[in-house]
Amino acid sequence: MQESNRNTFNHLKIHTQYSICEGALKIEDLKNYCKDNKIKSIALCDTSNLCGALEFAEKISKAGTQPIIGTQINFKVGEITGLLPLFALNEIGYKNIIDLSSTSYLNNDELSEPHVEFKKLLSNSDGVAIFSGTNLGLFGQLFDKGKFTEIHDLYSEIKKTYGDRFYIEIQRHNDKNEIDFEKFNLNKSLDLEIPIIATNEVFYLNKDMHEAHDALICIGNKNYVNEKNRLKFSDQHYFKNNSEMSELFADIPEALENNYNFPFRSSFKPLFSNPVLPNISSDKEGNADDILKRDSIDGLNIKFNKIFGIKSDKLKKNQTYLEYKARLDHELSIIIEMKYSSYFLIVSDYIKWAKSNDIPVGPGRGSGAGSLVAWCLSITDVDPIKFNLIFERFLNPDRISMPDFDIDFCEDKRDLVFEYLTKKYKDSVAHIITFGKLKARMVIRDVGRVLGLPYGFVDSISKMIPFDPSRPQNLTQCIASEPRLQKLIKEDQRVKKLTDLSLKLEDLNRNVATHAAGVVIADKKLSEIVPLYKDASANLLLPSTQFDMYSAENAGLVKFDFLGLKTLTVINNTEKLIRKKNKEFKIENINYDDQKIFELLSTGKTVGLFQIESTGMREALIQMKPNHIEDIIALVALYRPGPMSNIPTYNDCKHGRKTPDYLHPLLEEILKPTYGVIIYQEQVMQIAQKLSGFTAGQADLLRRAMGKKKRSELEKQKQGFIEGAVKNGIPKDVAAGIFLKIEPFAEYGFNKSHAAAYAIISYQTAFLKTYYPNEFIASSMTMDISNQNKLSEFYEELKRLDVDVIRPNINECYADFRTNGNNFYYALGGIKAVGYEAITNIVEERVANGKFKSINDFINRVNPKDINKLQLEGLVKAGAFDSLNSNRQALFNSIPNIISKSKNHFDNKTANQINLFSEDENVQDNIVNNIDDWKFEERLSKEFESVGFFISDHPLNQFTEIFNDYKIIDYSKFISKEEIKNGNVACTLLKLQERKTSKGNSYAILKLTDLTSVFELFIFSDALELNREILKEGNSLILTLIKNISNDENRFKRINVQKIASLKELFNGSINEVLFEIKSNDELKEISKILNENGKTIININFLTKDNILKFKLKNTRNLDRKSLNLLRKHQIQAIIS
Repeated sequence: MQESNRNTFNHLKIHTQYSICEGALKIEDLKNYCKDNKIKSIALCDTSNLCGALEFAEKISKAGTQPIIGTQINFKVGEITGLLPLFALNEIGYKNIIDLSSTSYLNNDELSEPHVEFKKLLSNSDGVAIFSGTNLGLFGQLFDKGKFTEIHDLYSEIKKTYGDRFYIEIQRHNDKNEIDFEKFNLNKSLDLEIPIIATNEVFYLNKDMHEAHDALICIGNKNYVNEKNRLKFSDQHYFKNNSEMSELFADIPEALENNYNFPFRSSFKPLFSNPVLPNISSDKEGNADDILKRDSIDGLNIKFNKIFGIKSDKLKKNQTYLEYKARLDHELSIIIEMKYSSYFLIVSDYIKWAKSNDIPVGPGRGSGAGSLVAWCLSITDVDPIKFNLIFERFLNPDRISMPDFDIDFCEDKRDLVFEYLTKKYKDSVAHIITFGKLKARMVIRDVGRVLGLPYGFVDSISKMIPFDPSRPQNLTQCIASEPRLQKLIKEDQRVKKLTDLSLKLEDLNRNVATHAAGVVIADKKLSEIVPLYKDASANLLLPSTQFDMYSAENAGLVKFDFLGLKTLTVINNTEKLIRKKNKEFKIENINYDDQKIFELLSTGKTVGLFQIESTGMREALIQMKPNHIEDIIALVALYRPGPMSNIPTYNDCKHGRKTPDYLHPLLEEILKPTYGVIIYQEQVMQIAQKLSGFTAGQADLLRRAMGKKKRSELEKQKQGFIEGAVKNGIPKDVAAGIFLKIEPFAEYGFNKSHAAAYAIISYQTAFLKTYYPNEFIASSMTMDISNQNKLSEFYEELKRLDVDVIRPNINECYADFRTNGNNFYYALGGIKAVGYEAITNIVEERVANGKFKSINDFINRVNPKDINKLQLEGLVKAGAFDSLNSNRQALFNSIPNIISKSKNHFDNKTANQINLFSEDENVQDNIVNNIDDWKFEERLSKEFESVGFFISDHPLNQFTEIFNDYKIIDYSKFISKEEIKNGNVACTLLKLQERKTSKGNSYAILKLTDLTSVFELFIFSDALELNREILKEGNSLILTLIKNISNDENRFKRINVQKIASLKELFNGSINEVLFEIKSNDELKEISKILNENGKTIININFLTKDNILKFKLKNTRNLDRKSLNLLRKHQIQAIIS
């Protein structure tokens, strides 16, 4: 074997995309290249991490290529820090380089690059090979600074420790200083008898990637491509073939020989591992299995006492308890058999700790909510028997991958749980690393920046690329579906270059981040299993694995999900507000069969309610008219692409308009709760168990096969299903028919355990909104205090509920949203650019020392650190100072004076100086400019900028006098009145979101407000392009709408936008033609007074007498504007504009 590979050059310096903003090689592409070109061996050598080690080992092995695992780590010598390449020759060496890589991050400060002291390199040498590195590495930098003696001494030290596992590296890329460094190293090799080795630093596969890679380097280093003094590489860093490399180093055969032989020194690659959990067993408590059994039974007894009101001494005779106990024993047997006891106990431990420390925890999510053991251990709050949930959907012996519990925690207290884990598991717990990628929009922005293109120009191009997380598109798809971008690429060479480079860099790793919700807990020190990473500047309690979620699990680590759910914070904060007037209130004690709650849901007035507040959900609720919690569970499961089409069937059967189809009499019990519609994955499993005698584990395999749509596996499952049904006396053709009917449902089937857990939270928010609307909305708005779009929805809801909202007022409002009786105080912290901490300090001053009497009083009392230009501008534009001075423009223009005076006053007070000539506090001096206030439209426009919606008035109010001319109706009237098929709606645009359909066609979602409501409409590409100039946020419009309604009352109404016009242009524009209807000569005289000048308006007059209508048309067109027309209307003269 050695002979056959003797003359094969091995690339030992491969930089994948895990060399962030340096390597441009995806491991999948590398695998395919190795397979196609029959590459014998390659080595990973990513910079500063081992993130790709396991993925590299797995995929490269599958290509038939030998993987060697290495990395480049920064080592510090004196004041110089630089990279040295290290390679694992065996398992001990792998653990050593893991330790060194982890140390570079964990024992570091936020000011330095991740690095290790050089002396540690000498103490972690077993099983490791080391190269001297490139001209940019540690020794390259020492060489550049002329420290030749230091290099000689360090080479000697390394040789003494590593022996023949130390190689002096020779590279020939034509990079700067490379030739001189090579000569020096060749001499040192002879002097110190250190072997040399030929390498090639590979950053990408093909040579044509050079320019794109150069842009990538600039992205990482925050340079421009046209900068002279920046890091540049030659175009020789591609994956050269064997003949190219052999020819390049033909003059130093020793370097080639050592390269050819190096793979024979490595006999290791990291392998996948089975899940490894901490051992919970102890001498005192017993083993984990015994602890789990004892805690589960104790938990069940407590639940029965608390929920069912049955005392411990009566449990053994209670039939319901015996049913629960049998299910519990069944689950425990599976958990213990699968060695999952420790997992359940770990999760139970930190959830119980969280609950006992006033940290709200969700009722559960995912398939774990189907476990009775989880319920007994307080992991979930969902009784799986009550909701007919199946444990085997979560865990069964036939599962290929191990499941995990997804736990929701109150978002602002989740860090306390991490703190607890750190104390308990010390260095055996970590987060999981994630990687931000150069997605379509991001890559355009980054490449555009480094090319030096103007920001506005690049921004306009990036906005042509739709951002829709539910339907992501790559850059090629975006270009293909956007004619504007295609035109620019064709006509502008800058855009062509921008897109060409972006297409090559798209989807590469851009940066490192932390999956804050994902945590792994091991049975030993984590750095003995996987390399660790820590961002010293991120202020996280825990380090992260360098492996992503996929690789971490393959390394044997079990993931625990700690998800932050802000709704739990909202519920918790609402409870605190409620307890001020009802001390006994607890959300867990509410009644889940309260029909008043279902009445609210049936109206569709669900703003702020968890999972059910979207426009589509509201429409679905109105059609469904839910009357029990199972309806909410069903809707949560159905409201997704695919199963959504079953909502009308569910509703028709629920309300008796159709007869449910149960497929077979045996299935009625399973499908009756959902009116014959297969909604849940659990139902598919139950059908297989009932009809075909499948075990729960076999039924889960069937469910998975149907979901994945693998034809071979599906056929195998189908045969088993039919054979089992035939054994149960069901004809073969009937069984086959049932299988065909359930298959499409199974593809979309939802996890009922998850739906049930989330429906409980939905119901809880509905309960709070029904009985405590002010407290609930105050908590919700404070939670979304920086989301102006959300605040706008809540504000409209408060108006609908007739709640008196106190507009932003420096003397009345607080930093957060508050309620007192029927008064609702708008949060000053909800104004754009107003810092929460700063405004809190200002409010505290007001509460402590009384309301501000004037602008001067405000200036003299607040700390200048708490006011800045942007903050004051936001407060003024929002009208927060109206009670002190209602001239907003005068205050706005005086902000520099206010800041200056505040600072001077504070400095004088600090220096104990008194201004003998200080003015009367109640008199506002010339600090405020004496100018006119903004006009109505500009005043509202500024308010919109700072608040995000209109709060003191509505921009449509300036146009109401022409509403009759255009037959304007409210949108709520248009949508609710079946007889109205079309009409004109006046509205103001709040937000426009551009999206793409699955076929790549453009459309936009318009969020609009009229005088009565906020609503959303869709427009397609033709209307969008035609009206793009007037579709600006804050603009007032007239929309001509047409309503399409199906005969099926369950179908949603479809509203088409036929025409869009600018209200302002119509209001200010000339009147083309008008018809006056008059009844007297006096009215005619009034018209003649006004219409005394020639102009562009055609004038028609109908003179109404007792018997006739005399029709006239003036020969000459006249000058008639809106102002003149309104004067005539005030004289009761009817005018109809054509």
